[in-house]
Amino acid sequence: MLQFIEKLGEWNPQFTREIKGRLKLFPILVTSAISLVVQAVVFLAQLGQIPGSAYRMTEKYCGIGRSYQQELSDISEILPKLQNSFFLYSSKENFDAIKLEQVKIQLEQATNRRITLEKVLYEQPCPPGQINMTEWWHEHFQYIFQALSVIFIITLLVAGTYLLINNLAQEERRGTLNFIRLSPQSEFSILTGKMLGVPILVYLSVTLAIPFHIFSGQAAGIAFNHILSYYAVLAGSCIFFFSAAFLFSLTTRALGGFQPWLGAGSVLMFLTFLLLSTLYGSYLRNGAAWFIMFSPVDATSYLFPNLFKTYDGIGWSKYKEIQFFYIPISTNLVSFLGIHLVNYGLWTYGIWQGLQRRFRNPNTPVISKQQSYFLVAFVQILLWGFTLQQYAENRGSTAVDNPYYNIDINSQILSNLPIFALFNFVLLFGLIFILSQERQTIQDWARYRHKGRRGWWHNSLLRDLLFGEKSPAILAFALHLLTMSIPFAIWIFLSKQLYTRKNVSIDWLFQDNSRLKFALGIALLAVLWAIGATVAQRMLLLKTSKRYLWACGTTSALLFAPALILSILNNTSDKRSFLWLFSIHPWEALPTTSLPIVFMALFTEVMVLGFLNIRMVKKIISLHRQDACATD
Repeated sequence: MLQFIEKLGEWNPQFTREIKGRLKLFPILVTSAISLVVQAVVFLAQLGQIPGSAYRMTEKYCGIGRSYQQELSDISEILPKLQNSFFLYSSKENFDAIKLEQVKIQLEQATNRRITLEKVLYEQPCPPGQINMTEWWHEHFQYIFQALSVIFIITLLVAGTYLLINNLAQEERRGTLNFIRLSPQSEFSILTGKMLGVPILVYLSVTLAIPFHIFSGQAAGIAFNHILSYYAVLAGSCIFFFSAAFLFSLTTRALGGFQPWLGAGSVLMFLTFLLLSTLYGSYLRNGAAWFIMFSPVDATSYLFPNLFKTYDGIGWSKYKEIQFFYIPISTNLVSFLGIHLVNYGLWTYGIWQGLQRRFRNPNTPVISKQQSYFLVAFVQILLWGFTLQQYAENRGSTAVDNPYYNIDINSQILSNLPIFALFNFVLLFGLIFILSQERQTIQDWARYRHKGRRGWWHNSLLRDLLFGEKSPAILAFALHLLTMSIPFAIWIFLSKQLYTRKNVSIDWLFQDNSRLKFALGIALLAVLWAIGATVAQRMLLLKTSKRYLWACGTTSALLFAPALILSILNNTSDKRSFLWLFSIHPWEALPTTSLPIVFMALFTEVMVLGFLNIRMVKKIISLHRQDACATD
């Protein structure tokens, strides 16, 4: 064992450091006991439902009860016919004494037989030899497998996230994290060692339950390659969530001891929400499909469709129809596994870029401006790729006759606008505070910008504003807005040509100046976000120590307060105020507002943006002069 630990230490010293304090006899015994107890509880919960002497004939697994139920059903169908025959032959027009007597006898026999069957079914227990125990165990092993699958996901992701965040927080409070940062190990080696070592007891508890999990899956008739695919998705999700936990811990030091609870609670809420959406039928033909794939519960429900019976009755064949820019990407198990692992892998790679920047220097932004451009473009590709999916109604030669339900590209994009708005708003709001610089950083940039540089491009102000680490991020933020707006501009330009199927619900888009107004609404919203970014950067130039709080509060009020106030004032569709043009939802006022007023509102926002940027430039110049005077 000592030689094995020495080899581990040579491979990853941090991993050895973590497991030395955790792999002790008592914690191992307690963890093993808990794992075995949980397995026993899951098994006994199913064993407690095993058919006994009181098992009724009407229950699912009673073989003779099924035949009795079928016979009772047949009699229930025959009785109305016999009663009709009785009334027929007893009438004056069709009176027939012989046939009437025969019908009477048949009716009496059927009634007596029904009474006998009801007594047997509802009063007598099922004979033990008639209970199909093979089918009972087969189905209940499915329940055991399902329970263990969900327990694995919640245990690994929630407990593992809590332990990793808590470990980094404790290292930070004790000051030992700074010593780790000074070690010659790479960030990848240190954080990988922690990822493998800190939740080692959680891994042990799950590992002890894997044999029972595989056994129950095989007993339930589940294909072994599906079980292996589940483990692959679970491993990918653990790497993704644990990497995100590291990044969360390094960027939220101000939360103190609340960090691990908030991180683990957020993961639990996310998994619970998607588990409920799984049970009631989740919908993957929208731009948020890539976000839903983060949950391994969603993947589990596809791999084992018989276990997760959805409320809508569609099942999980929907994954076989999912497309990306109309290209089928999940037609079989291999492609299904591939899209999940690629989704986890790409986002995990992005997270590790931030970890490498943040781990050594806690004051460095999580991402650089160059990386933010790739991030914004990547999110847009995902949103548009999963928005543009072909619907089943359009695949055949016959189309739906109802004009309200004809689905074309325009309908798909319009129905996904709330998803675009949600993800882009969150992305933009986060980038405002990630890329905006503080007062001292701006001062240093203004003072040392030209020193040690050669060539026109390296001394260019444009280069600094677009790619500089310490420069203001207003121009970079404008590029983000342009990246988000260009696809919508292209769609608006081509929407008339894309209107190939009659759809009454989107006719408004092609009336009067609707498309122009829609484009102006995007321009109004983009300028408003640019104003918000400028205000946030200006607030961060304050001397107060609460400047981030001021920046967050001021920007939030500027972006969201107008829409909230106008909603409270009850601006209904009959009296839409033009003030909506200055909110994050300008389309509320666009249908009833004339074009000159819309252009005037856009011109006003542009003038405000220009004024704020001029004032901020003057402020930066004054800071530079103050710094130069202090140096002299």
